[in-house]
Amino acid sequence: MKPVPGAALLFDIDGTLADTDPLHLEAFNRTFAPYGHVFDKARFSRELQGLANVAIAARFVPHLSTADGMAVLDGKEAMFRELARTAIHAVPGLFALLDLADAAGLPMAAVTNAPRANADLILDGLGIRHRFKTVVIGADLPHGKPHPLPYLEGLRLLGARADVSVAFEDSRTGIASATAAGIATIGIRTSLAHEDLVAAGAVMSAAGYDESDLLEFIRGRVEVSTAPLEDAR
Repeated sequence: MKPVPGAALLFDIDGTLADTDPLHLEAFNRTFAPYGHVFDKARFSRELQGLANVAIAARFVPHLSTADGMAVLDGKEAMFRELARTAIHAVPGLFALLDLADAAGLPMAAVTNAPRANADLILDGLGIRHRFKTVVIGADLPHGKPHPLPYLEGLRLLGARADVSVAFEDSRTGIASATAAGIATIGIRTSLAHEDLVAAGAVMSAAGYDESDLLEFIRGRVEVSTAPLEDAR
């Protein structure tokens, strides 16, 4: 595999590297039950998935001050991390794709709206922090997802070009961010159905990184000139 100059892979973290959405759903339900909110999977994907915590606090506990609202969400994140410590599992095919990208010298970034502590827990729990040249945290920027800035920052830090890069996302918010940055985005079906991901702007969807259509799309996007990516599986 020989990527063209400027090619890169950019990954969301929650629900994209690891299938963590069920844990977030449980943590949200425990946190917001005292405030009269109960979420099923559909409501979670529609109203919570991929959003920055400041936006979630403003919507679901608007009667609290900004500081108190963020304290509620900080508690939710602490609960998520406790649940996740023994329940982090990589999306199928992830390690093989990371191996392939490393062997080809294809740089990678993680781009997330998650708090840094959550990102650290998942990257370290999967043992893949060293795979990424940079980790972009939305809260560290003037705008998080769905604004394109997190992905534009990822491209900048990698020295990459949007037109020959690929992003991977599992949420409407994340797809909006990546596509607004000009990056072709593959939707990962950990929570949303194919139709929902494509409607949000994904070029295609996949249940895992070992699917032949996903691998062929990456090859075409980064202009691989050697053997098919399927050979690496």
